[in-house]
Amino acid sequence: MSTELSGIEALMEITARPDLVFVRGEGSWLEDHTGKRYLDFVQGWAVTSLGHCPAPLVEAITAQARQLINPSPAFYNQPSIDLAKRLVSASCFDRVFFANSGAEANEGAIKLARKWGRVRRAGAYKIITFENSFHGRTLATMSASGKPGWDTLFAPQVDGFPKARLNDLASVEALIDDQTVAIMLEPVQGEAGVLPASTGFLQALRELADLHGLLLIVDEVQTGMGRTGKMFAYQHAGITPDIMTLAKGIGGGVPLAALCAREEVSVFEHGDQGGTYNGNPLMTAAGIAVFDTINAPGFLDSVNERAQQLSEGLLRLVAKWGMKGERGQGLLRALLMDRSDGAAIVEAARNRSPEGMLLNAPRADVLRFMPALNVTADEIDLMLAWLDETISQVRG
Repeated sequence: MSTELSGIEALMEITARPDLVFVRGEGSWLEDHTGKRYLDFVQGWAVTSLGHCPAPLVEAITAQARQLINPSPAFYNQPSIDLAKRLVSASCFDRVFFANSGAEANEGAIKLARKWGRVRRAGAYKIITFENSFHGRTLATMSASGKPGWDTLFAPQVDGFPKARLNDLASVEALIDDQTVAIMLEPVQGEAGVLPASTGFLQALRELADLHGLLLIVDEVQTGMGRTGKMFAYQHAGITPDIMTLAKGIGGGVPLAALCAREEVSVFEHGDQGGTYNGNPLMTAAGIAVFDTINAPGFLDSVNERAQQLSEGLLRLVAKWGMKGERGQGLLRALLMDRSDGAAIVEAARNRSPEGMLLNAPRADVLRFMPALNVTADEIDLMLAWLDETISQVRG
């Protein structure tokens, strides 16, 4: 066992990991302890939105670390104020609460909706979520998720999350009763294999929520911060949600998340919500660097250009290999294969030599692509060429 791998037994076993240790990264590339480089089209599951160690993020963290790291959330700090103002100005929301992870932001959204139900809707508490959805790994967010098998994994579940079917309005209507307070969904179900909610469905959900006096919550942990070609995915449908959650790409690689709400929904009282690290200046300074980069003129135009390039390239592979198609929004895309060999392709891509490639298979017959938002045209072409080679290798 190499020096880098010695001691791994001290880590709790929670997932299968290959025998490599990443030691550095730059842009779309990672390097392991042997010096081997990998083209990264996972980017921490859409976390490192500007690639690995981008200069604006490194500079912001370095400068802030010299000035102030965490004065406690019992006090205001300037970076958190400045990032909150940016998020409010770019969205339909009025208030922001910063957290550390997507699960924590979603947990906050659930609490806020239930508090609103108690204050405004006679104690209503049920939140309609969706089959195959993914909202996090806390007990409440696992209960809210529709991932198969999670309903018994840590039973008993938290009550109050009936499941509808994505893009099926009737299935949502059938679940509404006098205890319903909200509808919660991902605009694109990432873990389910990149399944987008249609524009018409999102618009119909807004109308349905208004008709019944319910809140509409969008979980944009994976889709927010430019991932779909707009700053937030809900903007594609032209709707106004009541609550939105952000994480992953908002911090560009550091633990940062946000719970955003419209003013009339912001009913938390003092003591209802908090967190020791929440909104600390080090993380929110990083968030400002990420936001300003994504919000710069032309950045999202480039995201959409690269998204079209990736989509067209995947469609060429579909035609060549007789696969089922591709789908997604912006730079969150999936290749729908004709066989259940996704895991084998992921492994072969990682093991290729002299340089490897990191891919993700959320389902056995689906590959998911989440490159850095500033991925280059050449890097997309290279990934497509290597993927074609890898499919050929795996399928003989």
